[in-house]
Amino acid sequence: MKTQTELGGKKIRVWDLPTRVFHWSIVVLFIFSWVSAEIGGTAMQYHLWSGYAILSLVIFRVLWGVVGSETTRFAHFVRGPRTVMAHARAFFKAGYQSTALGHNALGGWSVLAMLFALALQTTTGLFANDDLTTEGPLYHLVSKATSDLISEIHSSAFYVLLALVVMHISAIVFYRVVHRENLLTPMLTGDKVVPQGTPALRQASVWLALVLALAAGGVVYWIVTKL
Repeated sequence: MKTQTELGGKKIRVWDLPTRVFHWSIVVLFIFSWVSAEIGGTAMQYHLWSGYAILSLVIFRVLWGVVGSETTRFAHFVRGPRTVMAHARAFFKAGYQSTALGHNALGGWSVLAMLFALALQTTTGLFANDDLTTEGPLYHLVSKATSDLISEIHSSAFYVLLALVVMHISAIVFYRVVHRENLLTPMLTGDKVVPQGTPALRQASVWLALVLALAAGGVVYWIVTKL
């Protein structure tokens, strides 16, 4: 099966800069949060800050999923069960080649699952405690018993999030090895090789993304410092 490059395709921008910054920031912060939690002790303060940053990014991505560039909008890639099942059946067939610009039907629900898991992980962290020296900034709003329960959810949710990450990486490898489609490079450069005649995708303003990111960060700062 020939790739679009081999067929003489052209490059178009499929992932805008804000989306790429969001994606790789989540990667770095997820690893950092994991490592800092494993270290514990004084590193837990950095773990909290990392969690605040992730929550800010999640809020930004939800907003960007409504008003962002074409491929980043939920309306562009979230499909119903029938479409998802049809895509899943075609995915494992020989000669499969995705025609989606951006996330396909399966990838769209993977994005939603990842955002939900990140939101659950970070919001529970706000109320959690480690029974030693670290308490979330909203620990004082709940009882110790409730905080302990939320802490258990926070710990368990990490493994759900980790499983989603493993599935995400596995899908990227599968696409590369089986379908000869490179999903990694477009998320680095923003560009994807597509058939000639494919129209350009609508790109939202980077300045709008900056305003939304600052607003998301401001909301998290208010939650952490004022509640």
